[in-house]
Amino acid sequence: MTNEPGGPPDDGKDDQPNPFKGTPFEQIFNAFGAAGGAAGLLGAAGGTGGPAGMPGMPDLSMLMSQMQAMMAPHSGSVNWSLAKDVARRTVAQTPDPSATDRQRSMVADALRLADHWLDSVTELPSGVHATAAWSRAEWVEQTIPVWQGLVEPVAEHVVSAMGNALPEEARAMAGPLIGLLGQAGGAMFGSQVGQALGGLAGEVLSASDIGLPLSPDGTAALVPANIAVFAEGLAVSSDDVLLYLALREAAHQRLFAHVPWLRAHLVAAVEDYGRGTTIDVSKIESSMREIDPNNPASIAEALEGGLFEPEKTPAQQAALIRLETALALVEGWVDEVVGQATESRMPDAAKMQEAVRRRRAAGGPAESAFAALVGLELRPRRLRDASALWGSLRSRKGQAARDAVWSHPDLLPTSADLDDPLGFQEGSAPTSEMLTDEAFDAAVADLLDREAGPDDTGGPPKK
Repeated sequence: MTNEPGGPPDDGKDDQPNPFKGTPFEQIFNAFGAAGGAAGLLGAAGGTGGPAGMPGMPDLSMLMSQMQAMMAPHSGSVNWSLAKDVARRTVAQTPDPSATDRQRSMVADALRLADHWLDSVTELPSGVHATAAWSRAEWVEQTIPVWQGLVEPVAEHVVSAMGNALPEEARAMAGPLIGLLGQAGGAMFGSQVGQALGGLAGEVLSASDIGLPLSPDGTAALVPANIAVFAEGLAVSSDDVLLYLALREAAHQRLFAHVPWLRAHLVAAVEDYGRGTTIDVSKIESSMREIDPNNPASIAEALEGGLFEPEKTPAQQAALIRLETALALVEGWVDEVVGQATESRMPDAAKMQEAVRRRRAAGGPAESAFAALVGLELRPRRLRDASALWGSLRSRKGQAARDAVWSHPDLLPTSADLDDPLGFQEGSAPTSEMLTDEAFDAAVADLLDREAGPDDTGGPPKK
């Protein structure tokens, strides 16, 4: 910047304008220890560092070495290399042995038996083409591709909102600093995702434990090390624990394999949530005042501690309810068919069912994962309502009618239906009329036609 009249002499080191002066982002850049605010940060980002020996300045070489991994170039809105590195280092803090040959054999046998039991209680055929016994690190490696699809939509909107929070004149003058801000946002998400996945890896019992299809298509996987911890204190044999969890995993695989729209339905709800993201600039300003510019760790802590956490809008709340409802329906259906399959075969099944339900209701891995990754706080209590709904529908109309509801998203129960689970489809046509001949195909075709084109009045497509 140019000198003020009567000000100190210009040393030539601070001759670039600071487009962020007077905004909360000036504090962000000053906290990174960059001389001259934004201009200094640009120099630091280019590897030149700040003026050596300046009083009150942090050690920029140390700062940049610590921030290098976080600020490394990456595609997309999340630094996934950083995410994977953080997750693997988190997992490595405790012993994580690979599964033994015996464990892999036991998992494969349990999943084969589980599929055999499920054949008699659901119309959906097996979705298992391969079995696996994963270590925690293997769970991280195998599931990250799916997490990318889930987290990127929200991260994209949050990072965009960070840039939009700048005053217009600052955006016009910032130039490459906008890209640097994007890198900081990607590092923030990468660190958060890595910490969350590393924590989840120490809790999850299977590939589908959080109600989402995280494994490669057709691969049913269990995590023996975590199952052993879960089984402690249950007063249930280890064989029954393994088989019960194999039944849940195999049931999830059937649903995700034979309901082709389900994955996209869940991801769309997450995208709808992310689309309405806004950033509270005043919150950023307040948070940045608490950062110690001489302490590089405080910068990382601010980025990892929700510094740019978005505010929930009414549209996001609606998307959240859709996602919660869909996940509750998935988990409720799994709970219902596994209950059927074990009713006369596994005396301790009721203990296992209650243990799984308590684990979810206490804030299980699904809730903590979404809350940490994208701010989506789930409500596992809906699991009991969804399980009751599916069980009631089967008792009244048969398992074929229960499973036929998954044939189209428009047939799915709503959040209001979960409020009255015993009344879903009460008074509608009996099973045989719903599922036989041309009637069912015609109903589905009609739904698709109404989605695809305008109605007969020339208005928008019907919903």
